[in-house]
Amino acid sequence: MRITLPSLLLLCLAAATPARAELHITRDHGGYVEEYKAKYKRVREKGERVIIDGICNSACTLVLGIVPMNKICVTPRASLGFHQAYYDKAFTFGIKVTSAEGTSDLMSYYPDTVKDWIRRNGGLTTDMKKIKNGVELWKIVNPCPEEW
Repeated sequence: MRITLPSLLLLCLAAATPARAELHITRDHGGYVEEYKAKYKRVREKGERVIIDGICNSACTLVLGIVPMNKICVTPRASLGFHQAYYDKAFTFGIKVTSAEGTSDLMSYYPDTVKDWIRRNGGLTTDMKKIKNGVELWKIVNPCPEEW
């Protein structure tokens, strides 16, 4: 294979362009809060973008308070789900035991737009409260631009 000067220049240009890394959330039902805090802190430090393109429930929603909002967008498939924090059911014999301290910690991360939506919808409870694509969601997170 013969390498020409134009192809070499294109290769050098591509190598010099910073990678546009991103986190693509499609089906995330949450998990351990501390793991999500660490994950999103790494995303923020790397300057990565986050595309919410499906379900982002529970601890997944911490992304809204840890990654800068100008680095997050939602697609038409996006939905967010919020509920009170609770202890791992493996340690509570399968019973959902809520944590006031954990719930307060979650709320402390959310931007005011999220806190306002939660308040307008009765506060956090044991039941999942969801925001699906549309005006309510766009008041919190911008729709993804086409170039993303």
